[in-house]
Amino acid sequence: MAKLVRSNLPTLKKTASYYVLHVTVAALVAYAVTGNFLLALTLSLLEPTVQAFAFFFHEKAWQRWGGQRTATSAPAAA
Repeated sequence: MAKLVRSNLPTLKKTASYYVLHVTVAALVAYAVTGNFLLALTLSLLEPTVQAFAFFFHEKAWQRWGGQRTATSAPAAA
């Protein structure tokens, strides 16, 4: 597990900062809609948590397949 964390540290940091931002925005929106802080906080944690995992795996897939596609689609130097 430690090796996984070390090898993915930049992506994990980016994912964590995105998670905090997402939860904050979701809590503010949920509070504006419900007027209840506890309910807003509870509602705002579920979706961003799932999104954080999805974002991490999306980044890993993009690094693997998106980067290869860009490199192979570049025109050859003359």
